[in-house]
Amino acid sequence: MDKPKVVLGVSGGIAAYKAAELLRRFTESGHEVRVVPTASALHFVGAATWSALSGNPVSTEVWDDVHEVPHVRIGQHADLVVVAPATADLLAKAAHGLADDLLTNTLLTARCPVVFAPAMHTEMWEHPATQENVATLRRRGAVVIEPAVGRLTGVDTGKGRFPDPAEIFELCRRVLARGVTAPDLAGRHVVVSAGGTREPLDPVRFLGNRSSGKQGYALARTAAARGARVTLVSANAALPAPAGVDVVPVGTAVELREAVLAALPDADAVVMAAAVADFRPASYATGKIKKKDGQEPEPLALVRNPDILAEISADRPRPGQVVVGFAAETDDVLANGRAKLKRKGCDLLVVNEVGERKTFGAEENEAVVLGADGTETPVPRGPKEVLAETVWDLVARRLV
Repeated sequence: MDKPKVVLGVSGGIAAYKAAELLRRFTESGHEVRVVPTASALHFVGAATWSALSGNPVSTEVWDDVHEVPHVRIGQHADLVVVAPATADLLAKAAHGLADDLLTNTLLTARCPVVFAPAMHTEMWEHPATQENVATLRRRGAVVIEPAVGRLTGVDTGKGRFPDPAEIFELCRRVLARGVTAPDLAGRHVVVSAGGTREPLDPVRFLGNRSSGKQGYALARTAAARGARVTLVSANAALPAPAGVDVVPVGTAVELREAVLAALPDADAVVMAAAVADFRPASYATGKIKKKDGQEPEPLALVRNPDILAEISADRPRPGQVVVGFAAETDDVLANGRAKLKRKGCDLLVVNEVGERKTFGAEENEAVVLGADGTETPVPRGPKEVLAETVWDLVARRLV
């Protein structure tokens, strides 16, 4: 089989050195990579490095190897073009169709999916000109990853950091796997909850569950690869932030509710994949609860947590908003799932069987997605990304 052909564009930002790790992941996973840097990028990482790591010649000029017409052929033959890092200058040129070097010519001739991974200072990212350029590129079908938040050049900190190369690679892998040029969730804002809430008993103990957050993170990563702006409300998940996703960390069910409601007003879809505790302790002990010799512990009084899924299903701030719930069942899986779908009032309910050695923490999942319209979509056991793709397929069909 032919190797997937990837063009890695590198523009002139300090994060260019991190693109070498992205290149390594592509080549080691069997992709054929052609690196096309800008002249400015070569001030950070030289052509010899890119050539040695990719095994292909490197050039910034349209005048090199003119007989091969590289300014046209490279883009024509690519299965994916990813620009990482993408500076504010490169985004502006791409949005306005400028073509003054080999990379910008390649972007104009590419008819494959295009991914941009921006990296710049916060002020540059937030500038109205950059935001308009990003909106233009997304409207045309490009996937523009949201930059990460963290340490920037020097002492500055904020939004604009180059995302983790491993997460950029995962997003690109999903884009390649779909094999479509126009991302179907472009221009959409989706909210995903993931992980498991923890309800504190005292300063050292809590009531929790076994959820790892992997399914929710797969949903967030897949939505970003399909062009969505993603808010991930993450409850105690020890996982790396997916590239291009805004992560809101929470601990308890009440905190998760507040975060979801804050993101809800402009969301097109909400997927509640987190395992939310049904109950919490009625009182919190400010000191560690001590065991006393010869005495049994006091009974633990519990109170109900808010039913977030039912609440957002019943009171949607936007018409056409799609709400998806998850049902983790241990017996009578489908019967309990159908009853829960009716009770919660959501549009879709992902029903799966859970247990100590099932689903929680695993890399695979299987489920049946029940629709309020009576549909049932079985998803056989496989990677959690496969279930995520199915969920977004069903959501996309329902978006107006």
